[in-house]
Amino acid sequence: MAHAPGKYADFEVLRERAVALRRAGLSRRQIRDRLHVDNNDILNRLLEGEPPPEWTRRPNAKDDLRDKARELRLQGWTYDRIQVELGCSKSSISLWVRDLPKPERRRSAEEAAAIARRGWEATLQSREEERQQTKTTAKQAVGNLSDREVFLAGAVLYWAEGAKDKSYSRRERLQFINSDPNVISFFLRWLDVLGVERERLRFRVSIHESANVTDAEKFWAGLAGVEPSTFQKASLKKHNPKTSRKNTSEAYRGCLIIYVLKSADLYRRMEGTWYGIVGAATASDLQNRT
Repeated sequence: MAHAPGKYADFEVLRERAVALRRAGLSRRQIRDRLHVDNNDILNRLLEGEPPPEWTRRPNAKDDLRDKARELRLQGWTYDRIQVELGCSKSSISLWVRDLPKPERRRSAEEAAAIARRGWEATLQSREEERQQTKTTAKQAVGNLSDREVFLAGAVLYWAEGAKDKSYSRRERLQFINSDPNVISFFLRWLDVLGVERERLRFRVSIHESANVTDAEKFWAGLAGVEPSTFQKASLKKHNPKTSRKNTSEAYRGCLIIYVLKSADLYRRMEGTWYGIVGAATASDLQNRT
């Protein structure tokens, strides 16, 4: 693009003055005010190729970190070690040292894998300790239970796990089955709160035919505080070759079935209590919404 001779000459004169002021140590703002140049594009053209004076440069707070990072990298440090040492990001470290040669690997792949495995095992151990601590804290927070609390909790447990009455098949009697010794123990404690004597209980083991029935009956009898001879004939589950059983360890003892004789009234109390709990919880929820 051609320039008018007068304008081009004026620009060159203005540029000479701007360059002279720049080399004299003036800032852009000072030059702009001296020459009355308010357009930044024109000011950029006037000062093109002229570096700013040293006094106008802002100090970089990361210059020392950058120098230290490069020094550590030359000593063979990894990004992770540099990050921990200097407290800066890996992205900054990468920019500062990317022109430097990578340190030689000092460990074999097997050694690195072993270190990673130990780190992972330590992580798993820490998680397990945290998991167990949470469970222990929750367990201790329960404290002692009153008979009423046991009664309410037992009603919920029975409704979840016990045999229930149906409109098409009246079964108003307590019949409970479970494989968890802790659940069975709590159910027996619930029956104690209800005033049910052991003489009113009948026991039967339900177990796979390939398991040791005698040992299972001894275990459950010990838990219930009765003699194995009082147990009814075990209910054996036929083995299905098409399925893969996982409960084959020595700890497998099948399920214990507990029948409570003359328990129609107790069943009705349990069912009424369950619906009372549901109604109370629903009422509380409605109050919280208002």
